[in-house]
Amino acid sequence: MSRPSEALTASEVGAAAGASFERVDDTRFQATEHVSGAWRTDEQHVAPALGLLTHLVERDRDARRGVGLVLGRLSFDILGTMPVGLVTARVEVVRPGRTIELVEAVLAAGGRDTVRLRAWLLQRSPTDGLAGSAHPRLPPPEDLPPWDPTSVWPGGFIAAAEVRRAQEEPGRARYWVRTAVPLLDSEPTSRVAAAVGLLDIANGMTVRVSPGELAFPNVDLTAHLFAEPEGEWVGFDTTVAFGPGGLGVTSSVLHDLRGPVGVLAQALTLRPVR
Repeated sequence: MSRPSEALTASEVGAAAGASFERVDDTRFQATEHVSGAWRTDEQHVAPALGLLTHLVERDRDARRGVGLVLGRLSFDILGTMPVGLVTARVEVVRPGRTIELVEAVLAAGGRDTVRLRAWLLQRSPTDGLAGSAHPRLPPPEDLPPWDPTSVWPGGFIAAAEVRRAQEEPGRARYWVRTAVPLLDSEPTSRVAAAVGLLDIANGMTVRVSPGELAFPNVDLTAHLFAEPEGEWVGFDTTVAFGPGGLGVTSSVLHDLRGPVGVLAQALTLRPVR
């Protein structure tokens, strides 16, 4: 059973094991240096946390019923920032069903909820003969030039990301991202969870304005998937739009090496840096 206090002993925390999170027990996870950044290096980049929540939803599904349902929509609300430290997770089935389920997973830090995921799990069906999309395909990663994201953003998460990018203009780019850092040190995660753990990078890969002049954090992230991402590369075809009243949206079509697999949207709050 977890201790009522969130304080950890040195033996529990240990040194970073080369993963984004270290499992402490059934509900608690220790964030490592690999999740730091990007707005502040003493806070978590939320991307790995989204992958962790996705893994926990899949793990709960598999324990209850096996893999008959697949993730169709993942909607994350980012309720606050998280220090690079201990987080606690909980998972609840909101709407059970034989072919459709709605599952909620929440990550908390310091006694407050920080990220909430609501995921629709849908029945898997054999529709191979109908598969297709009018979204344009991305060039393969080897056809795009390497780009160093640490030229714009600090932190361990960004430093571990390999990016190949073709930027058309500020706020418009096509790019591929992968990382050698796994989500968890102690257990395997699916390729879907690993891919989701990279999705929040989209808001910083083709900035319209330098983050030194304008803060544009996203308060949510919603991904609709029509195929399960495969492989280590995640591709993005991204457009960033800023409105006149302090709102913005980052929109992306998601790809793996086979082609488009889903769409992504992030709502932005625009705040001049003073």
